[in-house]
Amino acid sequence: MKSKKLIVGIIVIAVLAAGAFAALTLPRMFAKPVEAGVTPVAQPSVRAAVAEGKLVPSLSASLSLPLSGRVAETLVKEGDTVQAGQVLLHLEDARQRATVAQAEAALAGAQARLAQLKAGALPAEVITAQSAVDAAQARLDRLASQDDVRGAEAALASSQAALAKLREGTSADQLIAARADLANALAARSQAQAAYDRVQGNADIGARPESSALQQATNNYNAAAARVADLEKGASKADIAGAQARVNQAQAQVDALKSARPSDLAGAEAELRQAQAQLQLTTEGSRPEIIAAAEADVAAAQAGLDQARAALAETELHAPFAGVVADLATVVGEQVAPGAAVVQLADFAHWHVETTDLTELNVVRVKEGDRATITFDALPGETFDGVVEGINTIGENFRGDISYTAIVRPERTDPRLRWNMTAAVEFGK
Repeated sequence: MKSKKLIVGIIVIAVLAAGAFAALTLPRMFAKPVEAGVTPVAQPSVRAAVAEGKLVPSLSASLSLPLSGRVAETLVKEGDTVQAGQVLLHLEDARQRATVAQAEAALAGAQARLAQLKAGALPAEVITAQSAVDAAQARLDRLASQDDVRGAEAALASSQAALAKLREGTSADQLIAARADLANALAARSQAQAAYDRVQGNADIGARPESSALQQATNNYNAAAARVADLEKGASKADIAGAQARVNQAQAQVDALKSARPSDLAGAEAELRQAQAQLQLTTEGSRPEIIAAAEADVAAAQAGLDQARAALAETELHAPFAGVVADLATVVGEQVAPGAAVVQLADFAHWHVETTDLTELNVVRVKEGDRATITFDALPGETFDGVVEGINTIGENFRGDISYTAIVRPERTDPRLRWNMTAAVEFGK
C-alpha cells in the first residue's frame, strides 16, 4: 500500500516539473523575432467593462389610490398621452361628498356664531333685555307693597259681610220700601192700562206709545212684586251655603298669599338679578375668552372641512407628471384595494439603460460621467452613444455574482425603442 502511494507521488511531481519547463520554454519557441531598431508596442492587459441591461423610461410610476372603493369612471385608456395633474379615474364618492357638505355647514355655523359675538347685541335685543328687567322690578315692587294681600283681605271682608246680611234676614225698612215700590208700580200700571183702553180700538194700536207704556209698566210691577215676595220669604239655606263658600274661598286666598310671600319675594329678587345680568351682557358684549372659544370652534370646523375635502380628493387618481398610460389595470365597477397599482404611467420621451450584470470586478472601472456605447438586440448593427448617470452603491446577488446597477442615458432616442428591450453596454468607449 505504501509503495503505491510513493509511485503516485513521484508521477505527480514529474507532471508538475514538465509543466513548469513548458511554461518557460514554449513562449520563447513560438515568439516572433523582434526586428532590429523596432520597439515593441505594449498590449492592453485589461479589456473594457461590458454589461447587459434593459431599457426603461427615465420617469415612470405605478399609480394607486390611498383608499378602497368602487371605480365609478375611467377617463383614459392605454396609450393615451396625459398632462400632469390630469384626472385618470375616480371612485364612487357619494359618502365623501355628503361629509364635505356636513363640514361646510358646521363651518358656516361656527363662523356665524363668531360674527355674532364680535358684532355685539342688536338694538332690539337691548330693548328686550331692558323690558325683562323692568318687568322683574315691577313684580318685586308689587310683592313688596303687599297690594295683593290687601286686595284679598278686602274681598274676604266683603264676602263675610254678605254672609252676615243673609243670616240676619230681611229688615222691616227693606220690606216697607219694597212694598212701596210695588204700590207705585201698580198705580203706574193702572194709569197705563187706562190710557191703552182709550185707544185700543184703533187699527194701529200695536204701534202706539200707549201700548209700549203699558208693557213697561207691567214689567216694572212684576219685578216689584217678585222683590217683595223674595224679601218676605227671606234667605234660603242654599243662599247661605253659597255665601259661606265665597267666604271660605276668600280666606284661603288670603292665607295662601301670606304663606307664599317669603318664597315669592326671593324668586322675584332672583329673577330681577338674572334679568339685570342678561342686560349687562347684552350691552357690554361677549368676554374675550368666549370669543376665543368661538374662534377655536371655527378653526376646528375648518380643519374638519379640509379633512373632508382631502378624503374626497383621494377618490380621484391624478397624473403626477406628463406621460403615456402604459397600463390600465382596472375597469368601471371594479373594487380596488388601497395601494394596489391601477395605472402604469411613463414618460417615453426620455430613456435610460439599467445594467443587470455589472460585476464587482468591473464596477470599479466605471464612474459617473464615463462614456459608453449601447447596442440593442432588437436593432442589430446600430449603436447609441451614452453617458453613465449613476451607479448603485449596494450590490445584489445575480447568478452567483455580486452585481451593481449602473444607469446609462442614451444621447439620442429612436421611436422603435420599447420598454424592457435587452441592451448591451460597453463602458470606456
